[in-house]
Amino acid sequence: MRIWLLYRNKLMSITLADRFEQEIETRGHLIDSMILTRIFDGIMDLRGDFQVLEFTVGKRKSDPSYARLLVKGKSKEHLESILEQVYREGAQPVSVQEVKLEPAPKDMVMPDDFYSTTNNTTQVYYGNQWIDVHNMMMDKCIAVDIKRKTAECKMVRDIVKGDMIVVGEQGVKIIPQERPREGIDIFQFMSSASSSERPTQHIARKVATDIYNTRKEGGKIIVVSGPVLVHSGAVEALASLIRMGYVDGLLAGNALAVHDVENALLGTSLGMRVNNGTLAVRGHRNHMQAINEVFKAGGLKALVEKRILKSGVMYECIKNHVPFVLAGSIRDDGPLPDVVTDAVEAQRKYKEVIKGARLVLMLSTMLHSIAVGNMLSASVKVVAVDISQPVVTKLIDRGTAQAIGIVTDVGAFLPIVVEHIKDIAAVEEKSND
Repeated sequence: MRIWLLYRNKLMSITLADRFEQEIETRGHLIDSMILTRIFDGIMDLRGDFQVLEFTVGKRKSDPSYARLLVKGKSKEHLESILEQVYREGAQPVSVQEVKLEPAPKDMVMPDDFYSTTNNTTQVYYGNQWIDVHNMMMDKCIAVDIKRKTAECKMVRDIVKGDMIVVGEQGVKIIPQERPREGIDIFQFMSSASSSERPTQHIARKVATDIYNTRKEGGKIIVVSGPVLVHSGAVEALASLIRMGYVDGLLAGNALAVHDVENALLGTSLGMRVNNGTLAVRGHRNHMQAINEVFKAGGLKALVEKRILKSGVMYECIKNHVPFVLAGSIRDDGPLPDVVTDAVEAQRKYKEVIKGARLVLMLSTMLHSIAVGNMLSASVKVVAVDISQPVVTKLIDRGTAQAIGIVTDVGAFLPIVVEHIKDIAAVEEKSND
């Protein structure tokens, strides 16, 4: 009998060891925000298995739902890959363990198994408490100050030897951005899909309402723009937004500023008259003439102070003390003396301007939009406008999942938005009288 009991216990221990399972749980608006669906999909996509142990649905809009699952893998490695996927969708192990930390071996070098961040709100479990990770961005690492019990999302270039870096997935909690449940702004209206088939006037009105409400609530609004803004004739619309106080920062490249100055001084953009679309005589040299005028004056600010530049986007930024950063590239003519040609320094300056942003408008620029999107927390509202659907789709696919993509001509769309903002402001002012 004793031999049989020992044999049975040994069989049970072998069986349990071969069962690669983990209980996980998740809370929030799991159904309407598709969180639970993404967790199920993640498990099935990796050919894992799961069992729903508990599921409680919130009965009111303000009530969160709760789910507890048993996740099963075919091996330890297989289970770990599944758990890594579901943790990034907001799941957590039922039994929480403290986050693992390792020191950075050198300046600008992370430990081998570093945790790579998302742009969602994130916490780490350290010292028997959940600590918020500040300055969340995607594709970075997390450094924990063990004395102050604080955590920060850090870029590789900012890491100092000895920084305590989070490694592995243990003790890290991701809080996914949930679908807004109240209100009528653009983010309730459209979700994150891009479309060219929705009514432009209706979308423009909703974008205008969101811009107006963000400013009314004291929120920071940033514009990211490409030179198409000038080619399409939307300069005055953006200039009006700046004058009216709806822009707190402008991020762009050399081309926007050059074409904006060319338009203001010569009435052309790349030699083509903006008002009627015809080519100007010797217009091919106009953008170089604009660059030369800026260099002669000593920079954009000097061009305004000398009353040579009297209109346009850059003029309004300078006159209204709106900070701007022009990031250089190898394609630039000139570039203008105001352009930051060091890519790392331009990245840092971009981050300074977008700090604390509530709403970012991305206007017809793929590269700058994706760059800024990589620096934003998922809680920041993003509206991306471009005539090309692949541009807004690529922005969303690269990780800026909260972005609203509007496929339309920015030259026609932005002036409509500005007019709607003026109408909203007029009605508000009249109701206050």
